[in-house]
Amino acid sequence: MITMRDAQLEDAAALCAAEQAIVARYDGLLVSDPDELYESAFRDRIAYVAEERGKYLVALRDSLPVAHACLWPMELRRISHVLRLDICVHLGYWRQGYGRALLQALIDWACTASSAHKIELVVRATNLPAITLYRASGFVEEGRLRHRVRLRNGRYVDDLSMALILRHGSD
Repeated sequence: MITMRDAQLEDAAALCAAEQAIVARYDGLLVSDPDELYESAFRDRIAYVAEERGKYLVALRDSLPVAHACLWPMELRRISHVLRLDICVHLGYWRQGYGRALLQALIDWACTASSAHKIELVVRATNLPAITLYRASGFVEEGRLRHRVRLRNGRYVDDLSMALILRHGSD
């Protein structure tokens, strides 16, 4: 069984370190370089969604964070019904169901959020396990952003823009 809870400010250091480890090891999987990820940014996001502006969940194993995911609304009023999604499964915990559980919990939460109508994400076109998960959860590709991420070796990777329209609200 997977245990989840809302992210807490005290989680910021561990969540930041987990993403830094992934980007150091897997060039281009996440868009940042390790030195571009700041603990303060994680604290800011956790605090922002804690004000009922979104949802930030942490998956735990033996009370230690092993994955995290966040939904938060776009800032402008006319697009605030659109929630952005980030998911990160920490090294050593891939393909054990943590990402799927977090994604489903966030979708369930979004379906009850009165202002939520759509979830958007961006994923590397080369990240086939993530794309498969998103498609299985009902996300569809809305576009391809060609040559969006430049890798350390100079190669470029496309991003896919994917979205899920939630089943409430008017079209």
